[in-house]
Amino acid sequence: MFDRRRFGQFLMGSVVSLWLHGCTTQEQTTNQKPQVISTSTILTDLATTIAGGAVQVAGILKPGADPHTYEPVPADTAAMERATLILYNGYNLEPGLIRLMKAAGANAKQVAVGEVVPPLQLEKEGQKVPDPHVWGNVQNSAKMAAAIRDALIQLAPNDREKMTQNADRLIAELNRLHDWIKQQIQTIPAQNRRLVTTHDAFQYYGQAYGLSIVGTLIGISTEEQPSAQTVQRLVQSIRASRVPAIFAETTINPALIQTVAEEAGVKLAPQQLYSDSIGAPGSSGETYIKMMAANTTAIVEALGGRITPLK
Repeated sequence: MFDRRRFGQFLMGSVVSLWLHGCTTQEQTTNQKPQVISTSTILTDLATTIAGGAVQVAGILKPGADPHTYEPVPADTAAMERATLILYNGYNLEPGLIRLMKAAGANAKQVAVGEVVPPLQLEKEGQKVPDPHVWGNVQNSAKMAAAIRDALIQLAPNDREKMTQNADRLIAELNRLHDWIKQQIQTIPAQNRRLVTTHDAFQYYGQAYGLSIVGTLIGISTEEQPSAQTVQRLVQSIRASRVPAIFAETTINPALIQTVAEEAGVKLAPQQLYSDSIGAPGSSGETYIKMMAANTTAIVEALGGRITPLK
């Protein structure tokens, strides 16, 4: 038998339930923070510091990953499709992710953070190409931080004051770091201010802080494979320069540069350099600032200088 009273109660309950569900969904949508995706660990670190939780920042690459050779996975496609803003280095540092961004991130604003810096030009396969490793000069990273700040403020204008203050503090720290690095490098005997690394990622660092780059095993991209002739030329350059040590890098297998050190009769520095990525949490290079301080400490100590720790 049809019960109008019970049917009315059921109908009313259903309406209330739908209304509450709609309110909850609307509230979740309203409260959801803008999604920012970054393509390198260095950008992730800078953006997270500046955002201070005002927006949600997620990095695609994990600490220690190599942006030159990284091959995107399906989760990266989904992340870029959800993104409101994508921060990428540019100058073809992360070719696989740039290709994915152009396909899957079409609905997001895309900011080439590294390209706010006029690049050094290096030779690759007989052509001049921009060097993407702009963060090697800390003053460049201060410019990158300002570009990230501006992009984040456009995304979350209500948090302008908070993010401006965060960026100001970060840029002040970067300026102190820049001055500290210059002072430390000056303690290296003049004849030893020469750098040999696995790949050509330290031109900006050398130019900014007074180190000449004697040579590298491979060029600006870690995709390159050195020939036997390249190895021998580097060995000869090391012998001629009489550098006291050469350096491996955290994102590249050290076996080849170890071979070069042995053939050249030179020490391989005990501390590898952070080149294209910050270090894992808890490591000496877990942030951009710590990464640059750790690199400088390793270089100065291996080349005969004296370190005054960064405060």
